[in-house]
Amino acid sequence: MKIRASWNKYILKFKQPAGTSRGILKTRTVWYLFLYEGRRCGVGECAPLKGLSLDDFNRIESVLDKVCRNPESYLLADQKLSAFPALRFALEMARMDLKQGNNEKTGKFQAGTSAIKINGLIWMGPENVMLDQIDKKLAEGCKCLKLKIGALDFEAELDILKKIRSRFPASELEVRVDANGAFQEKNVFYKLNRLAEFDLHSIEQPLKAGQGQLLAEVCEKSPIPIALDEELIPLQVKSRKEELLNIINPQFLVLKPSLLGGFAECEEWIQLAQKKK
Repeated sequence: MKIRASWNKYILKFKQPAGTSRGILKTRTVWYLFLYEGRRCGVGECAPLKGLSLDDFNRIESVLDKVCRNPESYLLADQKLSAFPALRFALEMARMDLKQGNNEKTGKFQAGTSAIKINGLIWMGPENVMLDQIDKKLAEGCKCLKLKIGALDFEAELDILKKIRSRFPASELEVRVDANGAFQEKNVFYKLNRLAEFDLHSIEQPLKAGQGQLLAEVCEKSPIPIALDEELIPLQVKSRKEELLNIINPQFLVLKPSLLGGFAECEEWIQLAQKKK
């Protein structure tokens, strides 16, 4: 049976502006891709981030039109969308949803009999706002917090971490931080040493992507385990992924399907990471 496709665009408005070291997010533009086969429908979300995703925002809708005119050709060769990772993920997601059939979900998570552990994300903002977010996440039962850092005064950020640790030791609450590339060569080790006082699980992307030699040194010498995020986004070829792991040798990888191109791309990263132990 022939597969048909369509798409819709939405502009989502944040209930509260979300602060990162790259700026404050107030809206998020997303596109939903629909695949139809008979009476069945599969839905996939294309949700790139400006300034971070490889996807060209000016071309997304024209590429979506091409996919919808001939969806089966893209389903057979989704690598044609390698320059549009978020759109490639939307197609993969819609295909998987269509295969499931009529939105009949049978997993334990969908049935409400099991949970998926996630971290409580704390956006940047004034100290009182961040502390309020922390209290809410703890009240919701989060056992792991991830704080965005790098946009406030560094001493103020340390003070927030000090207040968290005065209430909850590392044995009770896991704390991760995400610098989004905010540190610089001149201060990265000073800041890592100061942050290490608070028993952090890891720090995500302390340096801006593309500083391989310095990042390798940081991963080797940092008192806090390093997790790579933005560093992975441009790498679409397996050999380049292997090269990054061999040269930089990070402790953790943060795998985001919308930024990397889907579940299959994340699975390749997982396999390469497992080979490196």
